[in-house]
Amino acid sequence: MLLQTSALSRHFAGLVAVDRVDLAIPQGGIHAVIGPNGAGKTTLFNLISGLATPTAGQISFAGQDITLLPADRRAQAGMARTFQNIRVFATMSVLDNALTGLHARLSASLPAIIARLPGFRRAERDAIARAQAALALVGLQDRAYTQAGALAYGDQRRLEIARAMAGGPRLLLLDEPAAGMNPAERAALATLIRAIAAQGTTVLLVEHDMPFVMGLSDSVTVLNFGRRIFAGPPGAARQDPGVIEAYIGHKAAVRLAGQAP
Repeated sequence: MLLQTSALSRHFAGLVAVDRVDLAIPQGGIHAVIGPNGAGKTTLFNLISGLATPTAGQISFAGQDITLLPADRRAQAGMARTFQNIRVFATMSVLDNALTGLHARLSASLPAIIARLPGFRRAERDAIARAQAALALVGLQDRAYTQAGALAYGDQRRLEIARAMAGGPRLLLLDEPAAGMNPAERAALATLIRAIAAQGTTVLLVEHDMPFVMGLSDSVTVLNFGRRIFAGPPGAARQDPGVIEAYIGHKAAVRLAGQAP
């Protein structure tokens, strides 16, 4: 497995946001974490990406225990993510925004930067090429020198994905990537996510748009009140009484399952 969590938990005072969640994400494909509002999805993402520390449990990535590893070390190991709210640098160019996605993989001393030594210049050229390739992947190569704040909403979302992809991650975490998009933008996003997966990057996403998730994902994990209640293919999730109940209530669940209410 590329990513595994074991009995992963996060408590906030008296609130249990993530409760002993086991997750197993194989290398390759598109995987989704879904659940009602307040189910713990974003907290789970924060634990995986290193923005929150578990109360209990373990996280492993590519066979390495990363439970206590800081976020920048996880990025260096091959993990990248986007966020629910757009976080582009509005006054910077599209290309410069994409370049910030490489910060965890580049290092240079201050004297080397000031003197622009050959090693630094080579690293700079390589970074620009990687950023340009990421922009081409999301269809923004012709907007490289546009100010990021001038992009349309959907393009800013794609820029965030380009920034995450610039470092060549093994695992891409997308937190509600379709939020606020119109149907045409969601369709284009689905095509982009499939292209990312096709080139070998494993995708793990949180999303509220059920038709979007069910038509895109190879597998889904369903959370409710911080607990995992289902893990398997999307088709099976649609028929699972526990999943139905979590979304639309007990009476509907037993009716759809063919039981007497």
